[in-house]
Amino acid sequence: MPVIEVPVEKWSGTVRSVTLGATAAEGGTRSHVVVVGGERTLPFLAFEAKPANRPCIAVEVRATNPAEEWAAPLVNAWGAALGDLVAWVKAAEAAGTDVIALQLTTTDNAGQRMNAAKARAAVRTVLNSTGLPVIVLGTGQAELDNEMQVAVAEEGAGERLVLGPCEEKNYRTIVAAAMANGHLVTAKTPMDVNLSKQLTVLIHDMGMPLERIITDPTTGALGYGMEYGYSVMERLRLAALQGDNMTQQPMIVTPGEEAWRAKEARAGEGVPAAWGDWARRAVNWETMTAAALIESGADIVVMRHPEAVARVKKMIAELMAA
Repeated sequence: MPVIEVPVEKWSGTVRSVTLGATAAEGGTRSHVVVVGGERTLPFLAFEAKPANRPCIAVEVRATNPAEEWAAPLVNAWGAALGDLVAWVKAAEAAGTDVIALQLTTTDNAGQRMNAAKARAAVRTVLNSTGLPVIVLGTGQAELDNEMQVAVAEEGAGERLVLGPCEEKNYRTIVAAAMANGHLVTAKTPMDVNLSKQLTVLIHDMGMPLERIITDPTTGALGYGMEYGYSVMERLRLAALQGDNMTQQPMIVTPGEEAWRAKEARAGEGVPAAWGDWARRAVNWETMTAAALIESGADIVVMRHPEAVARVKKMIAELMAA
């Protein structure tokens, strides 16, 4: 029988490899580093190029207890750990996370405004509680984030943290603090290829090496605009592989936050019986959102539910093995 040759795409570009965390030998205190990026083809097409680094999972922990805000299945999954940042970090490690994502908040547990000192204390607690690399995400309020992230950058000097989100309205202060203290940044834009590329250019023009920038192209959840976000991520990855220098950054997305905003994950009452068990449905919503985004090229997915983490981790392992 004739031999059938599988068509192989020859790409001219490569996604940059970016290192999260710093060990003692590198001036930090992390037990190990995590490297993302490095892809030379589209996700999991091993017949075109050997996979470089596997996508990694970051579990979100919060500076304050979110029990009153989060849906019951999510609160029940973490239990008392939500009220103890150290316990929550340890539970996230036990769930199999690769990275800890500390989400800063606008108020503390007493309902008082967060500030630089409180943010500094939260990141110190996390750094002392784990040897994993750490991502620190702000609130999206430019003035508050600038205040807190400068303090976080100073407190974590040498740890090679990932600070974000850097957006067009507030990237300068965060980037300057990251550069001064040896950290990375995330560049977050609305779902648009050109805007994503433009923000990377602006951050790089400040002197930030491209090897210290991770793109956040923004996403929706399953059924809530994820299709458009998926296509933007796919186009970014195609541009990178085709040699566009300013799109060759690894990508980070937040399927945990997005999925648990959706009614299908949040609502346990007043929904059709056909929707089935609330907890099972909610976990499925986050799992499917994260899985689809990894298939579109995400290098880091920030997740919330430990069972969803386990499922996605298993999926990644099987795809990498294949």
